[in-house]
Amino acid sequence: MLKSLFNWKVLVNLLVAIGLFVGLVYLTFRWLEYHTNHGQEIPVPNVINKSVHDAVRILEDTGLDYEVDSATFNPKYRPLQVLKVYPSPGSRVKDGRAIRLMVNPKSWAPVAVPDVINKYSGLAFQRLEQVGLKVNDTIFEPSIQKDAVLRILFKGNTIKPGSLLPRFSTIDVVIGSGPMRNITIPNVVGLTVKDAKAVIARNLFEAGLVEHEDGGSDDSDIVYYQDPAAGDARDQGMQIDLWASKKTPAELRNKIEQLNSIYRMKVDTTLPPIRYEEVPNFQENTPEETPPVTTPPAKKEAPKTEVQKPAANTGVKTGTAGKTEVKPKTSATGTADRPKTTAPAEKPKAKRVII
Repeated sequence: MLKSLFNWKVLVNLLVAIGLFVGLVYLTFRWLEYHTNHGQEIPVPNVINKSVHDAVRILEDTGLDYEVDSATFNPKYRPLQVLKVYPSPGSRVKDGRAIRLMVNPKSWAPVAVPDVINKYSGLAFQRLEQVGLKVNDTIFEPSIQKDAVLRILFKGNTIKPGSLLPRFSTIDVVIGSGPMRNITIPNVVGLTVKDAKAVIARNLFEAGLVEHEDGGSDDSDIVYYQDPAAGDARDQGMQIDLWASKKTPAELRNKIEQLNSIYRMKVDTTLPPIRYEEVPNFQENTPEETPPVTTPPAKKEAPKTEVQKPAANTGVKTGTAGKTEVKPKTSATGTADRPKTTAPAEKPKAKRVII
């Protein structure tokens, strides 16, 4: 076995195989050096703070490739300004290496306008702020949808939900302020159904039921009756029903009278007017009760008995029956004092005469 391995033919084949392997390895490395420019390196130029157009031109002149990537918009830097470079400036790379440029975009990244139409204004404002849009002016417009978002304006133009706007853009919002009251209903009799609907919409009303005489749906039919009638006052958003036909209103007089008997209320003026009387409310006219004031009881004084003595100038006269009569005294002002009540004088006792 060992003797056969040391045969000269085997050794020759082994040496030939080793030589071929070494030759292939050498040629492979030489080919790689040629195609990869081994030993030929280029320093990365410093293009930070330059515009992306100048940075690309410099890299192309140096023999380097480039990749442009945008970062989050920063208002502190100029639009399209190179903020970072990878590999860093001064690094040595091979010819044709791609250099990655981080560039400040022109503005904020665009965001989609959320669908907040016909939504409550409070919730709509929150949704707009969440996506990065700022509400500038709030415009109120008459509408039956009170406090609901009707339209979104950007630079004076109406935009639809889903439109892309730069982040932190300023928009205006149109909000409904409630329906207008007592709007005069227009006269659309004699117009086509198409024109009548346009007139109704311009006057802030809505077209309701449209009944065609022939049962069709041709908008070129002539309107010969409407309800409510022209000249009546209604609130914004009320529906106006229409009756249309290919005939003129003059040819449909009987039909119009029949509709008047249904939709027009007739007032009988022969009846006497009704008089209404108001029942007085006595409770409103009664004065407010005041709490009684308690006063301490007055002390009763015992009447004094005066015994008037007869005098010359006292003004007291003695009657035959033994009664005394008191005249009222006159005060210094000339007014008479009220006479005082005096007790009757006692009758004089009879004297006993002794003979």
